[in-house]
Amino acid sequence: MDRVAFSIFGIDIMWYGILITLGVILGYVVAVKLAKMENISENTILDILVWALPLAIVGARAYYVIFEWDYYSKNLGEIIDIRGGGLAIYGGIIAAVITCYVICKKKNLKFLKLLDIFMPAIALGQAVGRWGNFINKEAYGTPTNLPWAITIDGVKVHPTF
Repeated sequence: MDRVAFSIFGIDIMWYGILITLGVILGYVVAVKLAKMENISENTILDILVWALPLAIVGARAYYVIFEWDYYSKNLGEIIDIRGGGLAIYGGIIAAVITCYVICKKKNLKFLKLLDIFMPAIALGQAVGRWGNFINKEAYGTPTNLPWAITIDGVKVHPTF
């Protein structure tokens, strides 16, 4: 499968980006439903998402760059090029949790209750987004002959994405 879903005005739109966006949307829907069960408004969820999402992208990129510093120290101009790949979910979650904590303190909201609401949404979003790894043929495991193996460059491997 081609990594590029389609192009608009010469800009390639990648499947990975589409899947991440779909994961965010589905995660938001889940978070809103869980929030309503806890008498928390949709606007509260949206307020947190508006801040947490962009900061999570920055955190995900920063985490990736830090752990690949040998490369990026010699290629500083590529640090902000997320279209070239390199986002780490750990950094995104760390940044989002910190953002949520700060907003909860400012608005006098129950931080742990909001984490309970957001974590299933994040897990769903992550599960959907991981299919981008499948399309990109990345984040796979060691060679195997087991029935669930996928073939990457002619080698059967574990689909660990």
